[in-house]
Parts: sequence; C-alpha cells; structure tokens
Amino acid sequence: MENQDVTSSRRAPLIDTDVHNGIKNPRDLLPYLDKPWHQQWIGGGTGVGQPFFTPVGVLRKDAVPDQGGISGSDPAFMVKDHIERYGFDYIILTGQNVLEMSLNPDIDYGNAVISAYNDYLIDHWLSADPRFKGAMVISHADPQYAAKEIARVGGHPDIVEVVMCSGATRLYGHRSYHPIYEAAEKAGLPVAIHPGTEGRGLAGPPTPSGYPSRYMEWHNILPTNYMAHVNSLVCEGVFEKYPGLKVVAIEGGIAWLPHLMWRMDKNYKALRDTTPWLKKLPSEYIREHIYLTTQPIEEPSVPEHLVQLIQMCGAEDRIMYSSDYPHWDFDHPKLALTGFPKDIRVKVQGGNAAALYGLLPKPDTR
Repeated sequence: MENQDVTSSRRAPLIDTDVHNGIKNPRDLLPYLDKPWHQQWIGGGTGVGQPFFTPVGVLRKDAVPDQGGISGSDPAFMVKDHIERYGFDYIILTGQNVLEMSLNPDIDYGNAVISAYNDYLIDHWLSADPRFKGAMVISHADPQYAAKEIARVGGHPDIVEVVMCSGATRLYGHRSYHPIYEAAEKAGLPVAIHPGTEGRGLAGPPTPSGYPSRYMEWHNILPTNYMAHVNSLVCEGVFEKYPGLKVVAIEGGIAWLPHLMWRMDKNYKALRDTTPWLKKLPSEYIREHIYLTTQPIEEPSVPEHLVQLIQMCGAEDRIMYSSDYPHWDFDHPKLALTGFPKDIRVKVQGGNAAALYGLLPKPDTR
C-alpha cells in the first residue's frame, strides 16, 4: 500500500477495529468496583490462567508506555505510538484480560469486575481523545445481567460495540444467549467475539478432541472456534429472530469463511427440515450479518489468492482492518492490505468499519 493511502489520504477513513487497552495498575479499578470485591481483584485478578507458554509473550515490549505500566495501558502514549504514528481516524478499544471474566466460576464477581471496567473505560479512555471508541465488555455467563449492562452502558455516544470472549460453555446460537442479542439489537450495537480464552477457566477444551500441547498449536486453530460459533448463530435462527443484529468475528482471519459457507449451503439443501426457521441459504445470513477483522491476515505467496477468497464469499463489504495492537502479532496498516486492489482496500481500511459503527469521516472535537 502506498504511504499516502495509509497516513494522509482523507478520501477514506483509516480505522483500527481491535486495539487492546489495559489497566495500568489493578488499583485503578477500585474506585469503580464495589468494595466486597476489592481484595479478590487485587489478590486474584481475573482468576483465569493461561496454560500455554509463549516465548515471545503476548504484549510487545516496544509498546510499553514512557511512564511505565503494561503495554496499552496509557491513553496518551497510545495516541502517540499508535494513532498518530499511523494516522488513524478512530480505533476501537476491545480491552485486555477483563474479557476472561466470563469464564470465572464466580459469576457475581465477574459481573462486578466487568461493570467496573466499563465505567473505567468511559472515564479513563473515552474521555481522553475523540478518536478512542469503546467496545463495552459483557459476561456471557450471565446473559440477563449482560443485557442489563448493555442497557446501562450501551447508550454512551462513544460506545460502539459489545464484546465478549470466544471461550464458552455453549455455542453462541444457543437460546440462553438470546437476551444479549436482543439488548444489543435494541441498543443498535454490533456484538463482537474475541479469541484467546479457548480452553481456559470454565470453557471447554479448545478442540473437540481435547487440548493441544503448546501455544503454537493452540494459536494455529483459533479460527475453528469461529466456524463453530458462526455455524451455530445461523443454524439456531438468531438472525431470523434478531434481523438487525450484526456480529464481528475479531482476530480469526478470513480464509475459513468460504469453506464454511459452501458446506452450510450444501447441507441446508438436504437437511433444511431440521432448521425450518431458516428462510434463506446460510451463506445469505452470513453475508448480511457477519463481519470479520483482518488480523492475523492470511499472507499467501500470491496475494491475489486472498482477494479471490474474499470475492468468492462476497465479503468485500464485511472485512475490517485490525492491528491487534499492542500484541506480538501486530499487523502494520501499511503492510497488511498491500495485496488488495484499491476498491477493496478503501473499504477494508476504514469504509466498512465507518458504516458498521456509524463513525463520522473525522472525529468530533471536544
């Protein structure tokens, strides 16, 4: 991609749909957290561990703020190091470890921490710069509480999305989750699913055959969980019940989608009597309701092959750029979209996100 298309052109926005903001010090959350949970938060955090070792870590060491703290924990540094370095019009803040709270055995503790985080997000981040937009976190372990949280927080003008972790005890089409979708549709917010919790806490194993042995094996197969969730959302009739709902599959890549669409359509033709609530081909629901983010983008030796995959499934209007900043597998906006023709690149780098999230061409000044 030419540099002017990334950093200076105002003909199309540049929007990052997956940026991980963190909490610099656990005590920063205490003013927002009910007192009975203070000791547990300071002593135990999310309470959901990562069983796999990674020699490179998860957070980039070159993204540590000048004033200290973990990577991604300082709004001013993020503006300088990420927004201004690459010329983003907006970035969507998707949180860090707080996403794990859905998988803590203590549902009440998880709800309390997530509500505290959402208030912290609004006060500490969204007020810091108009280019910050927030994905409010919910706990899918308590869909009724999650729906109330969406009603409480979702009306804030800088909240543009609901996000929950991909690790779960049931597939996301299950009717127990429907209060979440009803509340999100009512609030006009997309629901995003973020990976990284497969096999952790209360979640089932990362694969139907159990656990991989190493981080690399685990990381390689993260898209399979998205295939399962998207398949479930469509086949369980979620998009017939909530026709205004949009779902964003963050950090799962792209190339798995054509296979899933083809297989679902093929089986629907023979087995449609088992899903009588579906009124059209599964691929049509996917094209209308499912969005993907680019990182970690597939990089075939022939770049045109990825473009062909996108065109095969008609996803030109449903793919959005994401960097995953400040994680180790960050995708540079200048490099990630190099192989895309201009018409698709303009949509992916920001046009699709601007349309989904209702973002103005330039952020309002405060």
